[in-house]
Amino acid sequence: MKELFKALANFQDEVPVIHQNTTGFKYTYADLNQVFKVIKPLLKTHGLGFTQYLNDDSLNTTLFHIESGEVLNSSIEIPKVTLKGQNEFQALGSGITYLRRYSLSCLLGLITDKDADAAG
Repeated sequence: MKELFKALANFQDEVPVIHQNTTGFKYTYADLNQVFKVIKPLLKTHGLGFTQYLNDDSLNTTLFHIESGEVLNSSIEIPKVTLKGQNEFQALGSGITYLRRYSLSCLLGLITDKDADAAG
């Protein structure tokens, strides 16, 4: 996976911190649309692409190097949650969008929200 990792490292050298003041539950973050706007041209520049798809109860994210065909996969189980004011389909959609953003951020090494880890 030499070519994929080389391209990913070059991508990470260029990608900025992606932080928009979209407000969530007492925090700010870049939403999925903002993340896409920033990363898509840089991925193309470095010959990278990705796909995200559902497989049973999991979200799978695949990063690929276009020229070599090398791939890096990530998978996360989609928890069943209830969100106040949303029916089960709305809660599922919200969860999928949330996991898409975080899965992609982790796989690419992105910073998409304000670091509030020490805030408790």
